[in-house]
Amino acid sequence: MKLLDVVALLENLPEINLYRGQVGTIVEEYEPGIFEVEFSDRTGKAYALEMLTEKQLMVLYYAPLTPEKTLISV
Repeated sequence: MKLLDVVALLENLPEINLYRGQVGTIVEEYEPGIFEVEFSDRTGKAYALEMLTEKQLMVLYYAPLTPEKTLISV
């Protein structure tokens, strides 16, 4: 994961009103595996900015993956 990756939340975080499947963008990396993620609505207005771990997120891809970018070797 890196700066400006589009990610999806993998778990429910009801205490901060975020839920599994919500999509955000990594806007800062504080240390390896710790990111600040901005969640925005369809108009681009941010509704949450949270520090999350790599284990809580999944990178979303909008194009076919090349073999070197897959997590599973074939």
